[in-house]
Amino acid sequence: MLRAENLSKAFGALQVTRNVSLEIPAGARHAIIGPNGAGKTTLFNLLAGELAPDAGAILIEDRDITRLPPNRRARLGLARSFQKNNLFPRQSVRENLLLADIAARGYGYHFWPRLATRRDAYQKAETIAGQIGLIDDMARGVAELSYGAQRQLEVGLALMAEPKVLLLDEPTSGMSPEETGRMLRLIDDLPRSLTVLMIEHDMDLVFTHADRITVLNYGEVLMQGTPEEVQRSDAVQETYLGGETQGEAQ
Repeated sequence: MLRAENLSKAFGALQVTRNVSLEIPAGARHAIIGPNGAGKTTLFNLLAGELAPDAGAILIEDRDITRLPPNRRARLGLARSFQKNNLFPRQSVRENLLLADIAARGYGYHFWPRLATRRDAYQKAETIAGQIGLIDDMARGVAELSYGAQRQLEVGLALMAEPKVLLLDEPTSGMSPEETGRMLRLIDDLPRSLTVLMIEHDMDLVFTHADRITVLNYGEVLMQGTPEEVQRSDAVQETYLGGETQGEAQ
């Protein structure tokens, strides 16, 4: 479903990503881990089109999307959430979801007249709100929501685009245990028709919810494997899991 081939990115003399390759089948739950500065967020930005690679290729269902902008990638089925909320705080939950639908469909400046005649957009917003646990908050302003609920809404905005691949950047970052539990249930309940790639610092989440894991270190793939294989790896233990460099993605 999603493939990266030898992706490399440098900022001046700093090589942030070096020959990173991924192959993620449809319906997979794939996690990317690594210490601070490993290049995880840069990799996500390359996949999403926020950054252009210096070398390498990105493909969705064998279609090369390497040079496409983020909006074109979204229409081909690639959506993402961000490490920091990317919401409209003065609008309601419903309005945020509808605006996400507008963006996904590329309505442009004349969106309100079109949206007013589309009951299916409102129905889809209701469905997604139920899926992310915010059906009772549809009329509430985003600024009134808890941090965890805002993170749930961020995932909802991505789901409004009806993606094939969902990139989740630190979905539980900054959450309380209760909020983390709600987010995990949300992720677990996503249909297996949806491929999920996530950056995550919570190792309990990674080892219990991912099918496969890619470990990055200094911009390179240290190893890829099942959670059991990664846990048994001496190189991973020394570099990340057992070291002093644990932390959030950069």
